[in-house]
Amino acid sequence: MARRKIIAGNWKMNMTPSQAVALCAELKDLVKSDSVDVVYCVPAIDIVPVVEAVKGTNVQVGAENLYIEDKGAYTGEISAPMLVDAGVKYVIIGHSERREYFKEDDAFLNKKVKKAFEAGLTPILCCGETLEQREMGVTMDWIRLQIKSDLVGITADQVKKMVIAYEPIWAIGTGKTATTEQAEEVCKGIRECIAEIYDQATADEVRIQYGGSVNAGNAAELFAQPDIDGGLVGGASLKADFGKIVNY
Repeated sequence: MARRKIIAGNWKMNMTPSQAVALCAELKDLVKSDSVDVVYCVPAIDIVPVVEAVKGTNVQVGAENLYIEDKGAYTGEISAPMLVDAGVKYVIIGHSERREYFKEDDAFLNKKVKKAFEAGLTPILCCGETLEQREMGVTMDWIRLQIKSDLVGITADQVKKMVIAYEPIWAIGTGKTATTEQAEEVCKGIRECIAEIYDQATADEVRIQYGGSVNAGNAAELFAQPDIDGGLVGGASLKADFGKIVNY
């Protein structure tokens, strides 16, 4: 089946609110597209001004994180209802930086996925292996464990609506990119894993992105693969090149 491509920019901890508004203005005409979904996943402090800045455009706004409770004494956290009320549609869950630096494990990420769906947000669930794991030959074993753990208790109908992003950790921000064959192999393996957990119809519908030094030069070849439904783009989403990626 033909899945609609989704190109999401992960701004990470970049862009002050004023810089974010200026970037939205710069990219506005460059990211116009009727054929793909475009999402800016922005720092929490940028959400409100970016939602306002992209009104009337084809861009939707995503958050980079959320907490598992709706409210309470959780200083510094941001809840799903807060995101929804601010106009957010997507949320990144389980990015390798959250897993590594903030020690978020799969049991915790599973709660985040459930909370996102409960609030009506679309999760962009990240998975990926380290260079050491790839060299040991356990890439798919590791990723299958992540996927199965993160989706415990998630229904097939929910999975059909979500996005899964494969990001080889060794290719994030390093300038290294998985070969097209490596990226397609893992994305296909993720789809096969979803088919095993649920069914083929669910696997055929879920959108799977590739992330890891995606740029204007490699986007077209990556996105042409049968199991790669777009990209989760880091550094390149902060400059005009993002428009070339969207319109690959």
